[in-house]
Formats: sequence, structure tokens, C-alpha cells
Amino acid sequence: MISKKICMLGGYAVGKTSLVSQKVSGIFSDKYLSTVGVKIARTTLEHEGTPVLLMLWDLAGDDPYQNLRTSYLRGAAGYLLVVDGTRPDTVETAARMRDLVDETVGPLPHLLLLNKSDLVEDWALEEAMLARFAGTPMLSTSAKTGLGVDEAFSRLTGAMLDG
Repeated sequence: MISKKICMLGGYAVGKTSLVSQKVSGIFSDKYLSTVGVKIARTTLEHEGTPVLLMLWDLAGDDPYQNLRTSYLRGAAGYLLVVDGTRPDTVETAARMRDLVDETVGPLPHLLLLNKSDLVEDWALEEAMLARFAGTPMLSTSAKTGLGVDEAFSRLTGAMLDG
């Protein structure tokens, strides 16, 4: 079995923990508990007939009071960069985090997840905001409904293995 470390990155309260919970357990909770440091979960999936163990490192959200600990990025094979569609400021946070990954461990396979698609009527994102992510695969997701969650992990796994 192939094992890969994936980091979940983004601002606080964008849905990183909820996406992991949806993928690992199929569960969504409305209760918000801020991640402190890192939470690690595991899940398996198959890629072209090969079983892959994903070690999901759910890192605390980047905010003015707590910065990403770059040591958590070591050994990562890829990452999911999560933006909250209802909060445009999370796009800038995601861009900073992507730059930090590039500086710390070099470019890695990643996807930009536009999360909270179940609240699309409240979205405040504009195409111009996302222009800095040109060339980055993007996917709308909802940790609440599960929309796009399996696809996000499958696409990232494929990018990591097929390089």
C-alpha cells in the first residue's frame, strides 16, 4: 500500500476539519471547534487499482493570532487549499499559504477548494479574486452535503501519484 501525507491548509473556519470529517467518517457537525496545532486522520482510497493510505494533517487555520507552523509541512506529498466562499478574505490567506508552502518545501500538487457551496447564494467571491490561482485546479465543495469531497481527495491523489 502506498502512503501519502496531505496537509489541509486555509484560514480559520473555512471548513478544513469538516472536510476531513466528511471524508473519513461521512459526518458533518454544525458545532465549530477551532483546531489547535494539528489533527491527524487517516483514510484509504484506490487509485487505478492501487490502495493508497492518506494521512490527513488538518492544520490550524492561519489567522492574525496563530501562524502556520511550517514544520508541519515537511514530508507532505500534496495539499488541499481551502477557501470559504462566503468570506473573500480567505482567498488572500490561501494565496499567502500557497506561497509559504512553495518557499518552505517547494511546489507540491494541490487543489484550491471553494468550500461551503451549500451556501452559494451567500458567496462573495469574484473571478478577479481567484485570478492569482490561474493554473491551479479548483473545485467547489461542501463539507455539509459532501459535494465534491471524494472528488477532491481523488484528484489530489491522482496528481500526487501520476505527477
